[in-house]
Amino acid sequence: MYVSLLSHSLRGANPPQVLPPDAPMFPRPDFFAGARLNFAENLLFPANADIDESATAVITATEDESHLTETSWSELRDQVRRCSNALRAVGVKENSVVAGFVANHAQALVALLSAATLGAIWTSISPDNGVSAVLDRLVQIRPQVLFADNATLYNGKEWSGKEKTLEVVDELRKHGLEQVVVIRGLKNVETGLDEIRAKRVKAEEFETFLDSSPSSPLVFAQLPPSHPLYVLYSSGTTGLPKAIVHTAAGTLLQHKKEHFLHCSLNSTSRMLYYTTTSWMMHHWSVSVLACGSSIVLYSGSPFKPHGYSSLPRLLSSLRVTHFGTSAAYLTALEANNIRPVTDPSLNLLSLEAIYSTASPLPPSTFHFVYSAFPAKVNLASITGGTDIISLFGAPCPLLPVHAGEIQCAGLGMAIGVVDSAPSSPPDDDPRPVSPADAPGDLVCTKPFPSQPLTFFGDEGQEKYRAAYFERFGPRLWHHGDFVRMDPATGGLVMLGRSDGVLKPAGVRFGSAEIYNVLTRFFAGEVEDAVCVGRRRECDRDETVCLFVVMKEGQVFDDGVRRRISEVVRRELSPRHVPGVIEEAKGGVPKTGNGKKIEVAVKQILSGMQVRTNASVANPEALDWFREWARKANEALPN
Repeated sequence: MYVSLLSHSLRGANPPQVLPPDAPMFPRPDFFAGARLNFAENLLFPANADIDESATAVITATEDESHLTETSWSELRDQVRRCSNALRAVGVKENSVVAGFVANHAQALVALLSAATLGAIWTSISPDNGVSAVLDRLVQIRPQVLFADNATLYNGKEWSGKEKTLEVVDELRKHGLEQVVVIRGLKNVETGLDEIRAKRVKAEEFETFLDSSPSSPLVFAQLPPSHPLYVLYSSGTTGLPKAIVHTAAGTLLQHKKEHFLHCSLNSTSRMLYYTTTSWMMHHWSVSVLACGSSIVLYSGSPFKPHGYSSLPRLLSSLRVTHFGTSAAYLTALEANNIRPVTDPSLNLLSLEAIYSTASPLPPSTFHFVYSAFPAKVNLASITGGTDIISLFGAPCPLLPVHAGEIQCAGLGMAIGVVDSAPSSPPDDDPRPVSPADAPGDLVCTKPFPSQPLTFFGDEGQEKYRAAYFERFGPRLWHHGDFVRMDPATGGLVMLGRSDGVLKPAGVRFGSAEIYNVLTRFFAGEVEDAVCVGRRRECDRDETVCLFVVMKEGQVFDDGVRRRISEVVRRELSPRHVPGVIEEAKGGVPKTGNGKKIEVAVKQILSGMQVRTNASVANPEALDWFREWARKANEALPN
């Protein structure tokens, strides 16, 4: 399969050997050793795709509907030619680092592809991140060039990026930053070019930078398959985020396999994935170009300018075939009974698939989506992550959709479910779960192309080993998800993170089960929730603690607490009923990508000292839990 997907793209190996015999999983094996390719070339000149150079490759959209822009294939190629030549002229070469502090738009894509054209390493961070979050990431990898937006539009308001960019530049110039390219996202907001230059760093506006490039042809560096392409960052909330290095061939192989085989994308397809440039789904979605598909790059609130109808209107007007989003977005539509298929002003007949990720999609939302969107869509909850820049659990248009399940394992991904108790010694084979549908840890048992190359920095290999191979030894990739596999369907049920598994009285279950009940039965009252286990030194057993955020106008009281307990008991079991049900008056702590920070809450409630980093988007929420835990401990009998 891998050879057929890449045979047109590999040079210097005929036929290429996929892997050496008996290749280990760690240290990472070298796929297609001796071959050569360029990632950007595969996206800009997709093989076996019937595309017209004048056809639209990229559409950039924001909340301002009057500023929608289209970029043709020929225009995209020429912009990458000019930008890559300009980067080469300022000294960027193989293994240089180019960073983007940018929103999801065509200029960001041009910068990404231009870096890849030269063999430079690309990394991107969304402008909604604070300065500390940006520097925690970029100082580690010392970018030579920084692309930055002057401003962004979000939730109906213009946000200048100048002050944050100046702070970022002021620190990064101490770590090798030489050039800043400012993208004028909003024309009426100042660029800050003079202030950047005053910091002794070269600075140009994006169009000026492209115009300064030599009129040389577009030349793609031909590189080994394991050449670094992207740096993505773990969403860890303690310590510095880990800088994960992904390879060119591994990324291209996985994405093209998933897009072409799992998603049925081709030159007639158009994808809109609602994402920021910080999230791996941005990198995943732009790779649809390798199938000859076009892409819609959207930045802004999903609920502007037409409330809950905003994204459905965009899907209709742009004839999107594949729509990706988060489970939180779909559950928000469900909670507010938004059914775009009933709106006569919308035409969603082009829509073939809806993809959901970031958190498990509740079974009730599966049923809702099939009543809210055309019933012919392939609704697919998918799972994978930043660590593998791709999917372990994938969609399949040929298989039935079972509510609450991910349809199948990704092709070529030897996943399994093992007993969560670590074996002794750890390099012995862990036990598969018994019975086969019991919950356990998600693992991968054989090497796969998109394993990270390393973690950036001097201790990268040790951090890499500790992240994925410390729990079960070097022969099993430990992904950190608590899952159950359905033997009858082959589907995967996501139960939460394995480090946040709940285990009251020895019964193991995932927080997703509690969240599913809240979504199904309390969507009109509960806005959000976090469910964790608490076990302090004084506790003989773990207590399940559920904290809810009420919707505006709704009041939390003993009646709500009692009804939640009753419904959980009825729908799950008496052992699932939380021992603590309270209102989270400080909100649910989340990362910048919107993921709940369960583990930090669990540690705080259990009496551990937790120092969080800038990955926490709302640290005040964790402060509230610290105070709640302090009061709860004071109430303990002496």
